[in-house]
Amino acid sequence: MPENTICNGCEDCYPNDKIKEAVCINASRIYDSCSDKDCLEDLPVLLTKSGQCVVDKAINVRLNDVEICDVSVGLQPVPFHKGFYAVDMTFYFDVCLDVFMAPNAMPMQVKGLSVFSKRAVLFGSDGSVKIFSSDCSSDMAENAPGCNCPKASVQVAEPIPLSARICEHKHAPPMPPCRIPECIVRRYGGEFVSNEAEKEVLVSIGMFTIVQLERNVQMLIPAYDFCIPHKECVTSSEDPCELFSSIDFPTNEFFPSNIPVDTHRRKYDKQ
Repeated sequence: MPENTICNGCEDCYPNDKIKEAVCINASRIYDSCSDKDCLEDLPVLLTKSGQCVVDKAINVRLNDVEICDVSVGLQPVPFHKGFYAVDMTFYFDVCLDVFMAPNAMPMQVKGLSVFSKRAVLFGSDGSVKIFSSDCSSDMAENAPGCNCPKASVQVAEPIPLSARICEHKHAPPMPPCRIPECIVRRYGGEFVSNEAEKEVLVSIGMFTIVQLERNVQMLIPAYDFCIPHKECVTSSEDPCELFSSIDFPTNEFFPSNIPVDTHRRKYDKQ
C-alpha cells in the first residue's frame, strides 16, 4: 500500500486526496479495559436432588467439561474517585461431571452449577447527560434509573476444566454469592439442594476474561464514499455431498507436526 493511503474497510483503498467530506458518527469509545487470568480453585458444585443422590453414593469424580451459562454484570461509581467505576461480575459455570460408583465401572454423567464473583475497577470518564432514544418506550425511560454510567462489557474465553474432587459435606456449606436467576435454575430442571447432602464436589477452573468500559461519543471522521459490496452472495447448495466435496482433505489432522525435535526440546526447557 503506498504512503498517505487509508483503507476504508471495503475492498478498495482511497488516497487522502479523495476524501469527500468529514462526517460525524456516533460510536462506542473504550475508555479503559483490563484482562485477567484466573485459576478458580475448589469451587463448590451445586446439584439438584437427583444429581446429589448420585454423588452421595460415588467413590470418585472427574471433571468432564465446563461451559459458561451466563455472566451478570453490575456497575457503580467508586466514591471519591471521579470517573472510576467498579464492575461487579458473577460467572455461572455449567459443570459436567463423570461420577464413578465403583472401581473400573463406567461413569455416570451429572451436571451441576458453579458460581464465581469478582470485581474490577476501571476508568470510564464522567458524563452529565441522560440519553433517551426511540429504542426505549416512555414507560421504560421513566422506570430507568437516572444514571450516566458507561457501558460495561465482559468477554470470556471458553473456560478450561482443571480438576475435580469429592469430599465430605461441610456443616455450613458455602452459599452462592448472589441469587441464582430463575432461567438458570430451570435449565437444570429443579432447585439446588445443599443442606441434606452427604458429599460435595469441588472443581478447579481456568478462566480468561477481558473487561471494558465504553461510552457513546460523537466523532468526526473522513468519509470517502459509501461502502458498496462488489461481489454476489453465494447460495449454499442443498446437496450435502456436493458441499462435502468442496472441503479440502485435513491432512494435518492425520500426521504429527513437522517441527524439529530440538524446537520441542527448547520449548520444554523454557518451561
